Amino acid sequence: MFPVSLFSERLTSTSANTHRGLFVTVIQDPPVLSSKEEIAKLIEFARSAHIKILFVQIYRANKAWFASTVGDSAPYETHVKNLSEDPFALLIKEAHASGIQVHAWLNLLSLGNNADAKLLKKYGTDILTRNLKEKKTLEDYKIDNQYFLEPGDLRVREELSNMVEEILRAYPDLDGVQFDYIRYPDKHPAYGYTKMNVERFKQASGLEWAEESSSVWKNWKRDQVSGLLELLVQKTRSLRPDIQISTTGLMPFNRAYHEGFQDWPSWLKNGLVDFVTLMCYIRTTPEFETYISDAKNKTQDLQNVNLAIGAYELMKSPEIFAQQFELCEKAGSRACVIFHYGSLLENPALTNPLIGKVKRAA
Repeated sequence: MFPVSLFSERLTSTSANTHRGLFVTVIQDPPVLSSKEEIAKLIEFARSAHIKILFVQIYRANKAWFASTVGDSAPYETHVKNLSEDPFALLIKEAHASGIQVHAWLNLLSLGNNADAKLLKKYGTDILTRNLKEKKTLEDYKIDNQYFLEPGDLRVREELSNMVEEILRAYPDLDGVQFDYIRYPDKHPAYGYTKMNVERFKQASGLEWAEESSSVWKNWKRDQVSGLLELLVQKTRSLRPDIQISTTGLMPFNRAYHEGFQDWPSWLKNGLVDFVTLMCYIRTTPEFETYISDAKNKTQDLQNVNLAIGAYELMKSPEIFAQQFELCEKAGSRACVIFHYGSLLENPALTNPLIGKVKRAA
Protein backbone atom coordinates (compact mmCIF):
# COMPACT_ATOMS: atom_id res chain seq x y z
CA MET A 1 0.00 0.00 0.00
CA PHE A 2 1.29 3.46 -0.90
CA PRO A 3 1.49 5.86 2.09
CA VAL A 4 -0.76 8.91 1.74
CA SER A 5 2.18 11.27 2.31
CA LEU A 6 4.12 9.71 -0.56
CA PHE A 7 1.20 10.16 -2.90
CA SER A 8 0.66 13.74 -1.73
CA GLU A 9 4.23 14.61 -2.65
CA ARG A 10 3.83 13.06 -6.07
CA LEU A 11 0.49 14.66 -6.75
CA THR A 12 1.46 18.19 -5.81
CA SER A 13 4.47 18.06 -8.09
CA THR A 14 2.80 16.82 -11.28
CA SER A 15 1.59 20.18 -12.60
CA ALA A 16 1.54 23.87 -11.86
CA ASN A 17 -1.92 23.94 -10.29
CA THR A 18 -3.58 20.58 -10.00
CA HIS A 19 -3.44 16.86 -10.65
CA ARG A 20 -5.78 14.63 -12.62
CA GLY A 21 -8.42 12.04 -11.81
CA LEU A 22 -10.75 9.80 -13.79
CA PHE A 23 -14.11 8.18 -13.03
CA VAL A 24 -14.39 4.57 -14.21
CA THR A 25 -17.97 3.30 -14.41
CA VAL A 26 -19.34 -0.24 -14.44
CA ILE A 27 -21.83 0.58 -17.19
CA GLN A 28 -19.41 1.12 -20.07
CA ASP A 29 -19.02 -1.60 -22.68
CA PRO A 30 -16.95 -3.64 -22.10
CA PRO A 31 -16.67 -3.07 -18.34
CA VAL A 32 -13.11 -2.51 -17.14
CA LEU A 33 -13.41 -5.17 -14.45
CA SER A 34 -14.52 -7.79 -16.95
CA SER A 35 -11.04 -8.79 -18.15
CA LYS A 36 -7.31 -8.43 -17.53
CA GLU A 37 -7.00 -6.84 -20.96
CA GLU A 38 -9.44 -4.05 -20.08
CA ILE A 39 -7.69 -3.42 -16.75
CA ALA A 40 -4.32 -3.19 -18.52
CA LYS A 41 -5.86 -0.88 -21.11
CA LEU A 42 -7.15 1.45 -18.40
CA ILE A 43 -3.80 1.61 -16.60
CA GLU A 44 -1.95 2.34 -19.85
CA PHE A 45 -4.41 5.11 -20.69
CA ALA A 46 -4.08 6.61 -17.20
CA ARG A 47 -0.30 6.65 -17.56
CA SER A 48 -0.41 8.35 -20.96
CA ALA A 49 -2.98 10.91 -19.76
CA HIS A 50 -1.06 11.65 -16.52
CA ILE A 51 -3.99 10.44 -14.40
CA LYS A 52 -3.01 10.02 -10.75
CA ILE A 53 -6.34 8.95 -9.20
CA LEU A 54 -8.85 6.42 -10.49
CA PHE A 55 -12.34 6.57 -8.96
CA VAL A 56 -13.52 3.05 -9.75
CA GLN A 57 -17.21 2.25 -9.38
CA ILE A 58 -17.73 -1.01 -7.49
CA TYR A 59 -21.19 -0.42 -5.98
CA ARG A 60 -24.16 0.81 -7.98
CA ALA A 61 -27.94 0.28 -7.73
CA ASN A 62 -27.41 -2.17 -4.83
CA LYS A 63 -25.23 -4.33 -7.08
CA ALA A 64 -21.70 -5.16 -5.92
CA TRP A 65 -18.49 -5.73 -7.86
CA PHE A 66 -16.99 -7.23 -4.69
CA ALA A 67 -18.03 -10.01 -2.32
CA SER A 68 -21.02 -8.60 -0.43
CA THR A 69 -23.92 -9.64 1.73
CA VAL A 70 -25.56 -6.21 1.44
CA GLY A 71 -25.52 -5.88 -2.34
CA ASP A 72 -26.11 -8.35 -5.14
CA SER A 73 -22.67 -9.88 -5.80
CA ALA A 74 -23.61 -11.48 -9.13
CA PRO A 75 -21.43 -9.02 -11.14
CA TYR A 76 -18.45 -9.78 -8.90
CA GLU A 77 -18.96 -13.52 -9.12
CA THR A 78 -19.18 -13.39 -12.92
CA HIS A 79 -15.97 -11.38 -13.28
CA VAL A 80 -14.06 -13.52 -10.77
CA LYS A 81 -15.03 -16.61 -12.74
CA ASN A 82 -13.79 -15.00 -15.97
CA LEU A 83 -10.49 -13.78 -14.51
CA SER A 84 -9.88 -16.53 -11.93
CA GLU A 85 -9.09 -13.76 -9.43
CA ASP A 86 -10.63 -10.67 -7.86
CA PRO A 87 -10.64 -8.04 -10.65
CA PHE A 88 -10.73 -4.99 -8.35
CA ALA A 89 -7.78 -6.31 -6.31
CA LEU A 90 -5.90 -6.83 -9.57
CA LEU A 91 -6.70 -3.29 -10.72
CA ILE A 92 -5.41 -1.86 -7.44
CA LYS A 93 -2.18 -3.87 -7.76
CA GLU A 94 -1.58 -2.80 -11.37
CA ALA A 95 -2.41 0.84 -10.64
CA HIS A 96 -0.03 0.97 -7.69
CA ALA A 97 2.74 -0.48 -9.84
CA SER A 98 2.33 2.62 -12.04
CA GLY A 99 2.11 5.09 -9.13
CA ILE A 100 -1.65 5.58 -9.50
CA GLN A 101 -4.13 5.75 -6.62
CA VAL A 102 -7.40 3.80 -6.60
CA HIS A 103 -10.48 5.04 -4.75
CA ALA A 104 -13.64 2.94 -4.46
CA TRP A 105 -16.53 4.95 -5.91
CA LEU A 106 -19.83 4.01 -4.24
CA ASN A 107 -23.32 5.07 -5.36
CA LEU A 108 -25.06 4.82 -2.00
CA LEU A 109 -28.61 6.17 -1.76
CA SER A 110 -29.65 5.48 -5.34
CA LEU A 111 -30.95 2.05 -6.30
CA GLY A 112 -31.11 3.15 -9.93
CA ASN A 113 -34.12 1.46 -11.53
CA ASN A 114 -33.32 -1.86 -9.85
CA ALA A 115 -36.73 -3.13 -8.78
CA ASP A 116 -35.09 -6.40 -7.68
CA ALA A 117 -32.59 -4.80 -5.31
CA LYS A 118 -31.67 -6.97 -2.31
CA LEU A 119 -32.48 -4.15 0.09
CA LEU A 120 -35.95 -3.76 -1.41
CA LYS A 121 -36.55 -7.49 -1.11
CA LYS A 122 -35.46 -7.37 2.52
CA TYR A 123 -37.30 -4.26 3.75
CA GLY A 124 -39.88 -3.35 1.14
CA THR A 125 -40.80 0.18 0.08
CA ASP A 126 -40.59 1.53 3.65
CA ILE A 127 -36.90 2.31 3.08
CA LEU A 128 -37.53 4.37 -0.09
CA THR A 129 -37.80 8.11 0.40
CA ARG A 130 -41.12 9.51 -0.76
CA ASN A 131 -43.31 12.56 -1.12
CA LEU A 132 -46.92 12.75 0.04
CA LYS A 133 -48.49 11.62 -3.24
CA GLU A 134 -50.37 8.31 -3.10
CA LYS A 135 -48.27 5.25 -3.91
CA LYS A 136 -50.03 2.23 -5.39
CA THR A 137 -47.19 0.45 -7.14
CA LEU A 138 -43.41 0.25 -6.81
CA GLU A 139 -43.10 2.40 -9.94
CA ASP A 140 -44.81 5.25 -8.06
CA TYR A 141 -41.71 5.54 -5.86
CA LYS A 142 -39.42 6.34 -8.78
CA ILE A 143 -37.79 9.76 -8.81
CA ASP A 144 -36.01 10.80 -12.01
CA ASN A 145 -36.21 7.12 -13.06
CA GLN A 146 -34.48 5.98 -9.85
CA TYR A 147 -35.44 4.54 -6.50
CA PHE A 148 -33.88 6.53 -3.65
CA LEU A 149 -33.18 5.20 -0.19
CA GLU A 150 -34.18 7.34 2.79
CA PRO A 151 -31.08 8.72 4.57
CA GLY A 152 -33.08 9.13 7.79
CA ASP A 153 -33.89 5.41 7.94
CA LEU A 154 -31.71 3.70 10.53
CA ARG A 155 -31.88 0.39 8.67
CA VAL A 156 -30.49 2.02 5.55
CA ARG A 157 -27.65 3.51 7.57
CA GLU A 158 -26.75 0.17 9.13
CA GLU A 159 -26.79 -1.66 5.79
CA LEU A 160 -24.61 0.92 4.03
CA SER A 161 -22.20 1.01 6.96
CA ASN A 162 -21.88 -2.78 6.81
CA MET A 163 -21.28 -2.62 3.08
CA VAL A 164 -18.45 -0.09 3.53
CA GLU A 165 -16.88 -2.42 6.11
CA GLU A 166 -17.03 -5.29 3.61
CA ILE A 167 -15.03 -3.23 1.12
CA LEU A 168 -12.41 -1.99 3.57
CA ARG A 169 -11.75 -5.47 4.92
CA ALA A 170 -11.56 -6.98 1.44
CA TYR A 171 -9.16 -4.39 -0.02
CA PRO A 172 -6.55 -3.31 2.57
CA ASP A 173 -4.45 -1.62 -0.13
CA LEU A 174 -7.27 0.72 -1.20
CA ASP A 175 -6.21 4.38 -1.20
CA GLY A 176 -9.61 6.00 -0.73
CA VAL A 177 -13.39 5.78 -0.75
CA GLN A 178 -15.67 8.25 -2.50
CA PHE A 179 -19.25 8.34 -1.24
CA ASP A 180 -21.60 9.29 -4.08
CA TYR A 181 -25.35 9.97 -3.86
CA ILE A 182 -25.12 11.23 -0.29
CA ARG A 183 -28.19 13.42 -0.71
CA TYR A 184 -31.92 13.58 -1.20
CA PRO A 185 -33.27 13.58 -4.75
CA ASP A 186 -33.04 17.09 -6.16
CA LYS A 187 -36.03 16.79 -8.48
CA HIS A 188 -39.00 18.53 -6.84
CA PRO A 189 -37.45 18.15 -3.37
CA ALA A 190 -40.56 17.36 -1.30
CA TYR A 191 -39.20 14.04 -0.07
CA GLY A 192 -38.41 12.47 3.29
CA TYR A 193 -41.93 11.41 4.27
CA THR A 194 -41.18 7.84 5.25
CA LYS A 195 -42.78 6.50 8.40
CA MET A 196 -39.50 6.11 10.29
CA ASN A 197 -38.07 9.46 9.23
CA VAL A 198 -41.22 11.43 10.10
CA GLU A 199 -41.58 9.70 13.49
CA ARG A 200 -37.94 10.42 14.32
CA PHE A 201 -38.46 14.05 13.27
CA LYS A 202 -41.53 14.49 15.47
CA GLN A 203 -39.76 12.98 18.47
CA ALA A 204 -36.67 15.16 17.98
CA SER A 205 -38.51 18.42 17.21
CA GLY A 206 -41.63 18.12 19.34
CA LEU A 207 -43.71 19.14 16.33
CA GLU A 208 -46.88 17.32 15.31
CA TRP A 209 -46.14 17.26 11.58
CA ALA A 210 -43.38 17.86 9.05
CA GLU A 211 -44.50 20.83 6.98
CA GLU A 212 -42.62 21.04 3.69
CA SER A 213 -42.21 24.81 4.05
CA SER A 214 -40.85 24.51 7.60
CA SER A 215 -37.18 25.41 8.08
CA VAL A 216 -37.10 22.93 11.00
CA TRP A 217 -38.10 20.11 8.64
CA LYS A 218 -35.65 21.21 5.96
CA ASN A 219 -32.81 21.39 8.48
CA TRP A 220 -33.79 17.95 9.76
CA LYS A 221 -33.48 16.48 6.28
CA ARG A 222 -30.10 18.17 5.84
CA ASP A 223 -29.03 16.69 9.17
CA GLN A 224 -30.08 13.21 8.02
CA VAL A 225 -27.80 13.43 5.00
CA SER A 226 -24.89 14.65 7.12
CA GLY A 227 -25.70 12.09 9.81
CA LEU A 228 -25.45 9.24 7.34
CA LEU A 229 -22.10 10.55 6.12
CA GLU A 230 -20.82 10.92 9.68
CA LEU A 231 -21.68 7.28 10.39
CA LEU A 232 -19.90 6.07 7.26
CA VAL A 233 -16.85 8.19 8.02
CA GLN A 234 -16.74 6.90 11.60
CA LYS A 235 -16.89 3.33 10.35
CA THR A 236 -14.19 4.00 7.76
CA ARG A 237 -11.83 5.76 10.17
CA SER A 238 -12.21 2.98 12.74
CA LEU A 239 -11.02 0.41 10.21
CA ARG A 240 -8.63 2.47 8.09
CA PRO A 241 -7.52 5.70 9.82
CA ASP A 242 -5.03 6.33 7.01
CA ILE A 243 -7.46 6.11 4.08
CA GLN A 244 -8.69 9.14 2.12
CA ILE A 245 -12.43 9.84 2.43
CA SER A 246 -14.37 11.97 0.00
CA THR A 247 -17.85 12.64 -1.34
CA THR A 248 -19.32 13.97 -4.53
CA GLY A 249 -21.10 17.33 -4.34
CA LEU A 250 -23.96 18.74 -6.37
CA MET A 251 -23.47 21.98 -8.27
CA PRO A 252 -24.35 24.77 -8.07
CA PHE A 253 -24.30 25.00 -4.29
CA ASN A 254 -27.84 26.40 -4.16
CA ARG A 255 -29.06 23.19 -5.75
CA ALA A 256 -27.04 21.07 -3.33
CA TYR A 257 -28.22 22.88 -0.21
CA HIS A 258 -31.89 23.55 -0.98
CA GLU A 259 -32.82 20.61 -3.22
CA GLY A 260 -30.41 17.79 -2.38
CA PHE A 261 -30.15 18.90 1.30
CA GLN A 262 -26.42 18.41 1.00
CA ASP A 263 -24.15 20.85 2.86
CA TRP A 264 -20.77 19.91 1.42
CA PRO A 265 -18.98 23.14 2.45
CA SER A 266 -19.65 22.32 6.11
CA TRP A 267 -18.26 18.81 5.59
CA LEU A 268 -15.00 20.38 4.44
CA LYS A 269 -14.97 23.11 7.09
CA ASN A 270 -15.51 20.58 9.89
CA GLY A 271 -12.91 18.18 8.51
CA LEU A 272 -15.46 15.41 8.10
CA VAL A 273 -14.07 14.46 4.69
CA ASP A 274 -10.65 14.97 3.13
CA PHE A 275 -12.04 16.43 -0.09
CA VAL A 276 -15.19 16.84 -2.17
CA THR A 277 -15.52 16.16 -5.89
CA LEU A 278 -17.91 18.73 -7.33
CA MET A 279 -19.98 17.59 -10.28
CA CYS A 280 -19.56 20.55 -12.62
CA TYR A 281 -21.41 18.84 -15.45
CA ILE A 282 -22.51 21.59 -17.79
CA ARG A 283 -22.42 22.04 -21.55
CA THR A 284 -21.36 25.68 -21.74
CA THR A 285 -18.00 27.13 -20.72
CA PRO A 286 -19.38 30.37 -19.14
CA GLU A 287 -21.56 28.30 -16.80
CA PHE A 288 -18.58 26.08 -15.99
CA GLU A 289 -16.68 29.23 -14.98
CA THR A 290 -19.64 30.22 -12.79
CA TYR A 291 -19.45 26.83 -11.06
CA ILE A 292 -15.75 27.40 -10.31
CA SER A 293 -16.52 30.84 -8.84
CA ASP A 294 -19.35 29.36 -6.78
CA ALA A 295 -17.02 26.71 -5.38
CA LYS A 296 -14.37 29.30 -4.51
CA ASN A 297 -16.94 31.47 -2.74
CA LYS A 298 -18.04 28.56 -0.59
CA THR A 299 -14.57 27.28 0.29
CA GLN A 300 -12.27 30.36 0.06
CA ASP A 301 -9.79 28.21 -1.86
CA LEU A 302 -10.04 24.94 -3.73
CA GLN A 303 -7.29 22.97 -1.99
CA ASN A 304 -9.75 20.33 -0.78
CA VAL A 305 -11.97 20.44 -3.85
CA ASN A 306 -11.91 18.36 -7.02
CA LEU A 307 -13.60 19.90 -10.04
CA ALA A 308 -15.22 17.25 -12.24
CA ILE A 309 -15.95 17.80 -15.93
CA GLY A 310 -18.81 15.94 -17.59
CA ALA A 311 -17.18 14.49 -20.68
CA TYR A 312 -20.40 12.53 -21.31
CA GLU A 313 -22.19 15.87 -21.82
CA LEU A 314 -19.57 17.03 -24.32
CA MET A 315 -19.24 13.97 -26.51
CA LYS A 316 -19.95 16.00 -29.64
CA SER A 317 -18.12 19.13 -28.46
CA PRO A 318 -14.45 18.25 -27.88
CA GLU A 319 -13.50 21.91 -28.28
CA ILE A 320 -15.72 22.86 -25.32
CA PHE A 321 -14.33 19.97 -23.30
CA ALA A 322 -10.81 21.29 -24.02
CA GLN A 323 -11.83 24.78 -22.85
CA GLN A 324 -13.30 23.47 -19.61
CA PHE A 325 -10.33 21.20 -18.99
CA GLU A 326 -7.91 24.14 -19.37
CA LEU A 327 -9.98 26.26 -16.98
CA CYS A 328 -10.11 23.36 -14.54
CA GLU A 329 -6.35 22.88 -14.54
CA LYS A 330 -5.77 26.60 -13.95
CA ALA A 331 -8.36 26.96 -11.18
CA GLY A 332 -6.04 25.84 -8.37
CA SER A 333 -8.22 22.95 -7.25
CA ARG A 334 -6.97 19.76 -5.63
CA ALA A 335 -7.68 17.81 -8.82
CA CYS A 336 -9.33 18.01 -12.20
CA VAL A 337 -11.46 14.88 -12.63
CA ILE A 338 -13.03 13.57 -15.82
CA PHE A 339 -16.44 11.88 -15.87
CA HIS A 340 -15.93 9.38 -17.36
CA TYR A 341 -13.43 6.95 -18.94
CA GLY A 342 -16.02 5.35 -21.22
CA SER A 343 -16.81 8.73 -22.81
CA LEU A 344 -13.14 9.26 -23.63
CA LEU A 345 -13.03 5.89 -25.32
CA GLU A 346 -16.15 6.65 -27.36
CA ASN A 347 -14.71 9.90 -28.68
CA PRO A 348 -10.89 9.88 -28.65
CA ALA A 349 -10.88 13.56 -29.69
CA LEU A 350 -11.74 14.35 -26.07
CA THR A 351 -8.37 13.01 -24.96
CA ASN A 352 -6.35 15.61 -26.90
CA PRO A 353 -5.89 18.03 -23.97
CA LEU A 354 -5.02 15.11 -21.67
CA ILE A 355 -2.28 13.52 -23.74
CA GLY A 356 1.00 15.40 -23.78
CA LYS A 357 3.54 16.96 -21.51
CA VAL A 358 2.50 18.01 -18.03
CA LYS A 359 3.53 21.48 -16.93
CA ARG A 360 5.94 21.39 -14.04
CA ALA A 361 5.66 23.58 -10.98
CA ALA A 362 8.12 26.48 -10.99
